[in-house]
Amino acid sequence: MKTAITIIQVISAILLTFIVLLQSGKSEGLSGAIAGSSGSFMNKTKSHTWDAKIARATKWVAAVFIILTFVLCLI
Repeated sequence: MKTAITIIQVISAILLTFIVLLQSGKSEGLSGAIAGSSGSFMNKTKSHTWDAKIARATKWVAAVFIILTFVLCLI
């Protein structure tokens, strides 16, 4: 049982690393905070972009990784 959970955790760690590397950098950064960002049509449809899907996948894979880490600590 512990071996199977460890294998799944290693796979999720590799997948998490790959997904994080796929993400594009946030170009606004500090300049967007100082100058302010204007709302446009592109900002409103941001949830349907490739970056939004990758960010959502990152959250789910990270959650699985954290849960598996806690389970392995309890075993």
